[in-house]
Amino acid sequence: MNKIDKALNRKWTSLKGGNSWTMFKVMAEFVEGFETLNQIDPCISIFGSARTKPDHEYYQLAVNVAERLVKEGFGVISGGGPGIMEAANKGANNAEGVSVGLNIDLPFEQSHNAYIDPDKNLNFRYFFVRKVMFVKYAQAFVVLPGGFGTLDELFEVLTLIQTKKISRVPVILVGSKFWVGMREWIVTTMLEKEGNIAEKDLDLIPIVDSPEEIVNIIRDFYGGAGKLEPNYEL
Repeated sequence: MNKIDKALNRKWTSLKGGNSWTMFKVMAEFVEGFETLNQIDPCISIFGSARTKPDHEYYQLAVNVAERLVKEGFGVISGGGPGIMEAANKGANNAEGVSVGLNIDLPFEQSHNAYIDPDKNLNFRYFFVRKVMFVKYAQAFVVLPGGFGTLDELFEVLTLIQTKKISRVPVILVGSKFWVGMREWIVTTMLEKEGNIAEKDLDLIPIVDSPEEIVNIIRDFYGGAGKLEPNYEL
């Protein structure tokens, strides 16, 4: 065995040992998340950009949306950071509702905002564990304008619903000026040109502009066959 092979073998052996510890760290994050969120009442997950400033119209819209959802009887789950996430927690806090933050450990970037309930401020190392918490405990998803992370969360949820890995729940896009171009591309390219989705899949992504429209969609859904229970069976 030459020097390169020996070095690679040592590295591989080290990685295999490290994987065992990674497994336990992942399990610990799941346990903490489940034990904390199993105790809360039904919540709505709100997604959106971390870069949105407090003086932006979408920030104030997110505050208003969260306040309205709390008055409707729901708690609010956000990503725990700044921007739309902060606005969502702020609105929940203003209305004296449950305010959950699922913070992610990112170097030199995100730290939790000041509007999360202290006993519901969870910190995650792994994005995939954090995503499970977003999805498992949400009775609906409200998606405000954002970047790659917001789109990742949105399409993750849509995929899980489309493939019946979770129960269907409302997924509501907020801000028609932002979302209408994406919807047009989905219709003209994904649906009509390529046939990559079914026409009924478009029903999964209504676009609205006001808190009252959001509440009406959720009311209509849960006035029917919807159930207020965790979405994942793990």
